[in-house]
Amino acid sequence: MAAGLDFSQYKELVLVLGTAAVVVPAFVRFGINPVFGFLSAGMVLGPDGLGRLAGEFGFLASVTVSDRTQITYLAEAGVMFLLFMIGLELTFERLWTMRRLVFGMGGLQVLLTGLLFSFLLQFFGMGNEAALITGFAFSLSSTALVVQLLADQKRLGTSTGRMSFSILLMQDLAVVPLLVFVSVLGEGSDAGLLQSLGLAALKAALAVSAIFFLGRFVLRPLLRAVAHTKSGDLFMAASLLVVIGTGLITATSGLSLALGAFIAGLILAETEFRREIEATIEPFKGLLIGVFFFSVGMSLNVATVAGNPGLIFGALATLLLLKLVVGYLIVRLFKVPHPTALQTALLMAPAGEFAFVLLTLANGNLLDDAAAATGIAIAGLSMLATPLLDIAGRRLAAGRKPDSPPDAALPLLPDFEKPPHAIVVGYGRVGKLVGEMLGQHALRFVAIDTNADLVRRARKSGKNVYFANAADAAILERCGLGTAKVLIVTMDERDAVLQVARAARSARPELTIVARARDSEHAKQLYAAGVSEAVPEAVEASLHISEAALIGAGVPLGLVIAAIHEQRDQFRAQYQRIEPDRREPVARLRARRTALKKTR
Repeated sequence: MAAGLDFSQYKELVLVLGTAAVVVPAFVRFGINPVFGFLSAGMVLGPDGLGRLAGEFGFLASVTVSDRTQITYLAEAGVMFLLFMIGLELTFERLWTMRRLVFGMGGLQVLLTGLLFSFLLQFFGMGNEAALITGFAFSLSSTALVVQLLADQKRLGTSTGRMSFSILLMQDLAVVPLLVFVSVLGEGSDAGLLQSLGLAALKAALAVSAIFFLGRFVLRPLLRAVAHTKSGDLFMAASLLVVIGTGLITATSGLSLALGAFIAGLILAETEFRREIEATIEPFKGLLIGVFFFSVGMSLNVATVAGNPGLIFGALATLLLLKLVVGYLIVRLFKVPHPTALQTALLMAPAGEFAFVLLTLANGNLLDDAAAATGIAIAGLSMLATPLLDIAGRRLAAGRKPDSPPDAALPLLPDFEKPPHAIVVGYGRVGKLVGEMLGQHALRFVAIDTNADLVRRARKSGKNVYFANAADAAILERCGLGTAKVLIVTMDERDAVLQVARAARSARPELTIVARARDSEHAKQLYAAGVSEAVPEAVEASLHISEAALIGAGVPLGLVIAAIHEQRDQFRAQYQRIEPDRREPVARLRARRTALKKTR
C-alpha cells in the first residue's frame, strides 16, 4: 500500500491542513483575523499564484494547488455547515423579537442596495437576470468576518454590534431565496423571469415541506434515540448526518446543498439539542469554512486585477462608497446615533462570503467567466478592506457619544436568549430547586442535563434547559459561561462533577463555582479542582439536624447559628487542607455569647 501511494491525491488536503496549523496561527498571533490567513494562503498557493510558476520551478508543484476540484467539495461543505449554524441561531422567538431591526433595517439595506447595484449593472450593459444576481450578491456583507471581528473586540453587545448583527441576520435570510433563484435560472429554462421565480418558489416549498416533515417525525426522534445512548461519538455522527442529509434533499430537488442545511438548523434551533449540536458541529464548521475561504483566495486571480486595474479598483471604490452611504442613511432612519450608524455602515460596506457562492453558481449560466472573475476579485478585495474600515469607523467615532445600545434597539433578544446570570449543571431534584430559587430572585439561568427525557419535560414546562455534556468547555461557552456570574453543579456523579468543575475553572479562573459533593473526600477533590464552594450532602444534613436539635433543646438561636457556622468553617478548612486556628472560633463564639447577654 505504501509503495503505491500517490501523494498528489492528498496534496490539496495537506496544504489546507498546513494552512490551518501553521499560517493561520501566525496571523492570529499578530492579531489578524484567521479568515485573512486562509484567503492569503489561497491567493499565494493557488493556480493563479505560485501555481503559475510550477512549470518553470518544479518543486513548486508539490506545494501549490493544481486541481481546484479537490478543494471545491470541501468548500461547498463549509458553506453548508455555515448556513446550518446560522439556522441554529435563528430561533423564531429571536426573529420575532428583533423583527423591527431585522426585517425593517436589514430588509431595507438588502433591497435598496441590491436594486441600486442591479440598475447600475444594467446601465453598463449587463443582462437583467445576471445584473439582479450580481447586484444582490454585492449587497451582502461578511457574517464570518464581521461577527468574529466584533466578538474579538467584545463589541457584540454594543449598539454597533447589535445593528450589524440585525442587518447580517437579514442578509443571511436573503441568501436562501437568492440561492433558489440562481439554481432555477441556472437550469437554462426558456421560461420568463416570473415563471422561473414561480418554479423556484414551488421547488423550495416542496423541499422545505419535506425537511419540516422529516424534522418533526424523523430528526427529533433520531436525536432523542441517540441521546439516550449518552455516546458523544454517536451524537456527532447523527449531527453530521442531519447537516449532510438535509442538504442532499434540496440538492436532489435542483436547489443548493446549503438551503437544506439552513432549514434543518432552523428546525433544530427550537429543540433541546441545540447547544450540543452547536458544540459538535463548530470544529467541523471552522475548518470547512477555512477551506471555503482558501478556495475563495484561489479564485482571486491576480492576473485579472493586473489586467484591468482601473475597472477593478474603480468598481471597488464604487461598491464601498455606495454601500456606505445607503447603509448609513438606513441606520440613521431608525434613529440610531451618528457614531453607531457610521461604524455599522463601514462594517457593512464590503461584500461577503456569499457573494462568492452566488457568483460561482451563476458562472457559466448567467455570467461568463470574465464577469464572474471580475466580480469575485472585487468582492475579495473589499473583504480584505474590512479591518481597515473598522479601524476608520472607530477612530471617526472616538470622542463622540458612547457606543451604547439605543432605546429603539431594545429589547433585541427574548429573556432566555440574554446572557444568563447563572448556569445550572444537572436539572434533577436539586437542580430544579436551585432553578426555582434563582427564578424567585429574577436571576436568568440556563440548565444543562444529559437525561434526554428530563430535559424534554423541563422544556415543555417552559424552562431554559438543554441536553448537553457540560464537561465540554465549548458547551459551557455556548450556554453563556463568558458572562455568567456563577456556575452551580448539582449532579451526583463524582467524576462528572469534577470534570465540569475543571473545564469551567480552566475557561474562567475568576468564576464562582458551587458544586454538590457526595462526601468529605469528594469535597476535598472538588476544592483541589478549583471550586469556590463544595457542599457535601452528608455533612450538610448533619449540620441541619444539629441546628434543629439544639434549637429544640432551648439553646438560643444566635448561639446555634454561630456554632453551625463555626463548624462549617472548620469542615471547609479541612477540605481545603487549611490548618485552622482552633482558638479563633472559640474567641468568636464567646464574643457572640457576650453580645447576646447584653441584648437580653
